[in-house]
Amino acid sequence: MPDGRYADTVTPVALTIAGSDPSGGAGIQADLKTFHQFGVYGEAVLTLLTVQNTQRVDAVECLLPDFILRQIEAVISDIPPQAAKLGALGNARTVAAVAAVAATFAFPLVIDPVMISKHQAPLMADDARQVFVDRLLPLAFLLTPNLHEAEAITGAPVRTVEQMIAAATHIRSQGARAVLVKGGHLEGSSTDILLADDGSIHAFPAPRIDTPHTHGTGCTYSAAITACLAKGALLTDAVRQAKNFITEAIRTNPGLGHGSGPVNHHALV
Repeated sequence: MPDGRYADTVTPVALTIAGSDPSGGAGIQADLKTFHQFGVYGEAVLTLLTVQNTQRVDAVECLLPDFILRQIEAVISDIPPQAAKLGALGNARTVAAVAAVAATFAFPLVIDPVMISKHQAPLMADDARQVFVDRLLPLAFLLTPNLHEAEAITGAPVRTVEQMIAAATHIRSQGARAVLVKGGHLEGSSTDILLADDGSIHAFPAPRIDTPHTHGTGCTYSAAITACLAKGALLTDAVRQAKNFITEAIRTNPGLGHGSGPVNHHALV
């Protein structure tokens, strides 16, 4: 497993393997905007299509696993990335197929375990969750669950900082090299807990911002971490830069849409 530091390249490259959000706030659209903002060339492999906006998700269509794998092979064989991230995968067949190819990756893999959308629409089938834990989770250089996802993975409540640390420890014992439990739904300040690859624990607090415009925060945050890793940053530095970015992106959101709008992907890095 790579250690997250790579030799300089003329143009850093990051790959996202995720779903599409036609409203542009989440999914591969958010990932590519974030990669660009960090000065990284972005590649994107589609896993599923959605019909959604800032108010609702009306439909989710998963692509065939073979088609997803052909996309991955096409981009990696021609423009190999220095880091990659996974987002929404949809079903068990896709999770298993992506896990099989991810086992061959020679670059760090950030996994955002997207299970449900901001509008409570399922983006990972129930039967895919155990496949995810058994086959994909152990391949993560970094896993980035929110509180609800951490609870789903561990089967225990995750509502305090102490429980976040316990969840990160449990998840790391399942094979993930490092775990970032995101505390956006904590009461009070928004504190994220990183259990790093060396076993050290780091807290990343930020003031809570009173706004409904948080669509795609998980995608944007994990994409920012991936971009920093692609540029050669160490993990703790990558998370710190990404945390600062997503906080500013939420604070300066453009106020678009009639529901949970997107963050500002033009926020200063």
